[in-house]
Amino acid sequence: MKDLFFKYIHELQDTITSKLEMMDGTAAFKEDIWKRPEGGGGRTRVIENGTVFEKGGVNISGVHGKLPASMQAYFKVGEVDFFACGLSLVLHPKNPMAPTVHANWRYFEMYNEHGDIIDQWFGGGQDLTPYYLFDEDAIHFHQTCKTACDKHSPDFYETYKNRCDEYFYNSHRDEARGIGGLFFDYCKASDAMSMAQWFDFVSEVGNSFLEAYVPILEKRIHLPYTPEERNWQEIRRGRYVEFNLVHDKGTLFGLKTNGRIESILMSLPPHVQWVYDHHPEPNSREEQLMRVLKTPKNWV
Repeated sequence: MKDLFFKYIHELQDTITSKLEMMDGTAAFKEDIWKRPEGGGGRTRVIENGTVFEKGGVNISGVHGKLPASMQAYFKVGEVDFFACGLSLVLHPKNPMAPTVHANWRYFEMYNEHGDIIDQWFGGGQDLTPYYLFDEDAIHFHQTCKTACDKHSPDFYETYKNRCDEYFYNSHRDEARGIGGLFFDYCKASDAMSMAQWFDFVSEVGNSFLEAYVPILEKRIHLPYTPEERNWQEIRRGRYVEFNLVHDKGTLFGLKTNGRIESILMSLPPHVQWVYDHHPEPNSREEQLMRVLKTPKNWV
């Protein structure tokens, strides 16, 4: 399974970066191949200062070795070996009318002292963070997620949509990071789903990413915007940074397993603001967004 999924994320990275480079038209992804001293490595691809993308990364990694003590406590296990691989992407468009997007699809194994697999699971999802809310964009993104889920279970979309709303939530701000999407974790073999069936589901969601995001970009990247709207984008990006550094489990796992710092923190936008006690104008488009972020919506 790990070989199958590792091959899949290599191919998906190529597919996604090729399409995004074509969309940007001027900037290209810089590739950085790196090794982890304890075992494994990855292929980081970052795009910066383009026509469409101010910054973005589409990274894959496959790491292995002894599970660090801090993560043993987290997973409630003793001394075990692990293997983890995945694709993680974050894209920050320049135009504030175009939303930031995040996606991640991953696979994890743990082994006993004899090298036997003692646990394995899939995780991942994709979510949208707009700065100016276009209902049709939110509906399109969620409908694409639902279509992918419905091919595997009628319950998946509602379950993983709700988990996404719960997970990508800045509890210290009492607001969501964005308008959600899907979030699933610890997807293990059971009477209902084999690991092969979980692979089919996760790859279905991964393959739906470009369909979910690219049409939204195409509609928004050429819209006019003002300096004030750009200012709002940078303030909201501050909330994005807060979530990734305070709450995100993937960031925590990377930092505690001696992950590659540049790859872990590639999700952070280049231009961002923290304004003291900022509140949007009443009845403005900015306030409209904040109302939605306070109470998750059912978009489809």
